[in-house]
Amino acid sequence: MTDVKQIYSHLNSLFPRSLSCNWDNDGLMVCPDSSKEVRKILLALDVTQKVADEAIQGGYDLIISHHPLIFRPLRQLSEESAGAAVPMKLFSAGVSVISLHTRFDAGEGGINDTLASLLGLCVVAPFGEEGEMCGRLCKTEKTTVTDFCKKIKSALGCPCVACGDTGKTIETVAICGGDGKSFIPAAMKAGADAFLTGASGYNAAIEASDRGLCVIDAGHYHTEFLPFVTSMKKILASAFPDVRAEISSAGCEISCF
Repeated sequence: MTDVKQIYSHLNSLFPRSLSCNWDNDGLMVCPDSSKEVRKILLALDVTQKVADEAIQGGYDLIISHHPLIFRPLRQLSEESAGAAVPMKLFSAGVSVISLHTRFDAGEGGINDTLASLLGLCVVAPFGEEGEMCGRLCKTEKTTVTDFCKKIKSALGCPCVACGDTGKTIETVAICGGDGKSFIPAAMKAGADAFLTGASGYNAAIEASDRGLCVIDAGHYHTEFLPFVTSMKKILASAFPDVRAEISSAGCEISCF
């Protein structure tokens, strides 16, 4: 029998809390019973009301998400309290939640290593600032920014990719899924030709371009969702072959038109 405690212990051994950024709050978010047997796991980027309902109605024992279900302190436990309704609903239904956030960005085999693999990039080294080495510096065959963006859209299913310097030839690419705008200076310092992230900020991208770095913004959801579920399914299948891990059907709840 595999229980919640065993699964969290295994994931924590691969991606220890020491890898998390000091401002982060991830780990075992909801746990009505750590000894409960886990037969079905639901994987999601965010634990929203839709994901919670899917887990309860589908008979899932555990949700594993990338973004923390509880990030800011809860001031009260009530259905009207922002941020409390979903954890309360899941606890009452006996569904546990594990969230692995920046430790899964930084750890070997996590989001950014998998993002590189999906894009056919060769990881050279981690990069970032001290205590936040979440990004990856990668090499690719010489290509134009335009062609690289086409590869990103195809591999990640992005509806759109924002970038500048479309005719520029690139070979060294820094990547950081999700909100990586704070990593732009580190990407420049690492000597990257381009920086792929999921949220760059208009002004930051323009300033980076003026300093020779092409910033490619492929969206927060799309730079993390597929890398997260791909890597997590692989990890769980290897360690717990008798447990079914399935991807939430909720999808991205922010649409592009």
